[in-house]
Amino acid sequence: MPEKTPKAIINELLVEVFNHILSIEQANLRKRGVELSMNEVHVLEAIEKTAEPTMSKVAKRLRITVGTLTTSINRLVEKGYCERDRVAGDRRKVIVKLTDKAREVLRIHEAFHDEMIDATIEDMKLDENKLLIDSLENLSSYFKNKY
Repeated sequence: MPEKTPKAIINELLVEVFNHILSIEQANLRKRGVELSMNEVHVLEAIEKTAEPTMSKVAKRLRITVGTLTTSINRLVEKGYCERDRVAGDRRKVIVKLTDKAREVLRIHEAFHDEMIDATIEDMKLDENKLLIDSLENLSSYFKNKY
């Protein structure tokens, strides 16, 4: 079997880390009673982090179409995690609001991320590893700028 190229190794590692985080995150949410998909949780997170969460702004933040977001929002409204509100001055503009039920899911989701990062920093001594942190920041900047 031929030796793997650095490009192949980096690809394999990025995919593996991404998939591990998603599956661990999903399992953690299930264990805590959250029955939403990771996509649904990330939609809630995008709503929370968008200053004026209109459908178009939330879709842009998630890098999806408004049509795709509409499908997700319809499900989340049915499940009681968010509500739609039309803007009084412009009835075409729809603001998406989180319910208390959604805020609880986001609290659980944030706690998971805090635990994961704390464990990673402790286990890998990442706070002492400037090169790795700089590399991850560069990787993040690359993806933000490229995509």
